[in-house]
Amino acid sequence: LMLRKFGKQIQRIALGAKTHQFAPLRIHSQSQAKFITALPMRMFSYPSHTKLNMPSLSPTMEKGKIVQWYKKEGEELLPGDVLCSVETDKASVDYEMQDEGFLAKMLFPEGAADIPVGVPVAIVVDSADDVAAFKDYSEAEGAEVPAAAATPEPVSQESAQNYPEHTVLGLPSLSPTMSTGNIVSWYKKEGEKVEPGDVLCSVETDKASVDFEMQDEGFIAKILFGDGAKDIPVGEPIAVLVDDEELIPQFKSFKPQTGEKKEPRKEEAPKEAPKAAEKPISQPTTTPAFSGDIKPRKLISPAAKKLAEEKGIDYNSVAGTGPAGRVLLGDIEEALGKTPSKLYSAVNEPKAPRFDDGFRHQFQEEIKAAPVKAAAEGKAPPTAPISVVGADYTDIEMTNYKQVTAERLTFSKQNIPHYYVTIECEIDELLKMRQNLNKASESKITVNDMLIKAASLACLKVPDTNSSWMDTFIRKYHDVDMCVAVQTDNGLVAPIVSRANLKGLEGIAKVTKELQQKAKEGKLAPAEFMGGTFTISNAGMYGITNLISVVNPPQACILGVGAGIKRVLPKDEVKEGEDPYRVAHVMTATLSCDHRVVDGAVAAEWTKQFKKLIENPELMLLQNRKAQDLLFTHQKSDSF
Repeated sequence: LMLRKFGKQIQRIALGAKTHQFAPLRIHSQSQAKFITALPMRMFSYPSHTKLNMPSLSPTMEKGKIVQWYKKEGEELLPGDVLCSVETDKASVDYEMQDEGFLAKMLFPEGAADIPVGVPVAIVVDSADDVAAFKDYSEAEGAEVPAAAATPEPVSQESAQNYPEHTVLGLPSLSPTMSTGNIVSWYKKEGEKVEPGDVLCSVETDKASVDFEMQDEGFIAKILFGDGAKDIPVGEPIAVLVDDEELIPQFKSFKPQTGEKKEPRKEEAPKEAPKAAEKPISQPTTTPAFSGDIKPRKLISPAAKKLAEEKGIDYNSVAGTGPAGRVLLGDIEEALGKTPSKLYSAVNEPKAPRFDDGFRHQFQEEIKAAPVKAAAEGKAPPTAPISVVGADYTDIEMTNYKQVTAERLTFSKQNIPHYYVTIECEIDELLKMRQNLNKASESKITVNDMLIKAASLACLKVPDTNSSWMDTFIRKYHDVDMCVAVQTDNGLVAPIVSRANLKGLEGIAKVTKELQQKAKEGKLAPAEFMGGTFTISNAGMYGITNLISVVNPPQACILGVGAGIKRVLPKDEVKEGEDPYRVAHVMTATLSCDHRVVDGAVAAEWTKQFKKLIENPELMLLQNRKAQDLLFTHQKSDSF
């Protein structure tokens, strides 16, 4: 009876014993477990691996579609590599890697649709030797089996209460790089009714302040975090919703049942750190995670492990900067130039994060906790800025957006090989055309609108400038999504004029005004400021004559524009008795380039095309007519 009941399981184990490939066995009952464990054979699970889940790439995203895989099974993956393209409910977004490893298995083919958020889509392993073990892997086989003798964790009395039917609202992921968020303010109070489209609260992400809009109706029974709560992890419950108003009093003392709710970060007076003399820094001590001879496995990338073994470095003593403390190649290279005591205190010297879709900041919490951790381990805390005695000052708290912007700029200047090409353009004809167009245009056309149009058309003439560095390849875009720098009270924002090359001057003027207003009010949607293929920053309205900008990765170029000023220039042809000089308005434009993508000759050609369009603005109208025909063709094909 036992053989008939579990014959297939036994056959699978025997086959694994022959080929030395042991697949995980699923145990369905206690009797089956007793029978199987009595067999004299070894049981092995799959090698150590990481499951990559379908990410939440928009606030309303519930399912996604894999448009295309850019990597194949067995290929090596590095931080910043694009694994695949995912189609959300709003747009197609690249799924970029945060860690290194090897792609062992793709669980869905290209074109797979309606994949729920959180469902595994791929398997990554640390070593190329482990890839073969996942050849016949399926998600059903990979599911972990709970231990038979596991003791359930004690549940608190509060968590065991039977609350009426309710919905727990978690902090949404409002951008691909968002890991935590701050609640700026609640627009609804406990007990109030909410309907679809109502703004529940304002959430500050790592890029901007975004409204959290309701997708359903109900009553707010409990608000779990107050105004100003900071560093709330994505997915953490922030509010409770019920269908019946009479149920609200029952949630007065509600607490989330799954895990403990984290308290919002509060500003506290800095505690006095113990004196460094109490414990020598050169002899750091660590508290073991658990006792016994078993030691926790140190996560390390294959390349880093190989270098550590070649150089004779004990990588267990190196502080890893990757996810979950993984030691990366850069950590080993950095450790080669450090003294042994510094290997333990790498957190005191945080390095800039690697670029990946936008710069995922896995080390922010470690950096913030560095002084407390250093004090607890008896190490000297990081040196604090020295304030001048007697000077008055005001400390301004860093918003998530400002902090991320600072990190992006630092990364760009330290890691991207910048170079700059400057050109001067006469803008008298452009100013005349603008004046004439505004007599008939419904939206007032600005000089900046005309610069956006000229830059987008120049990008079509020189497509290499409308490209992105993707680490292992260069992506060249067919249309120009122009990022336009806008100064706001919260810092610099760059909303996107999508497909600017296909829009007319009046259309660009209308879209630009709407985006600028939204940016200043902090109401930009993620799709309106995330992405872009080219950036323009115009400082002319501030009287700046020359602006050199920092490249916005992964874009390859950014154009800095200064004000137009009057200059005395020699005439090309002078007749007898005429004044040999003339007066013209001259504007300076500087193109900042990523030399990995755009060579000097290519940048020079782009500035040549840009100058031609600015000094002969009627060519923009000629190009725009062709663009309208192309746009009509796109719309016609879409309609069919």
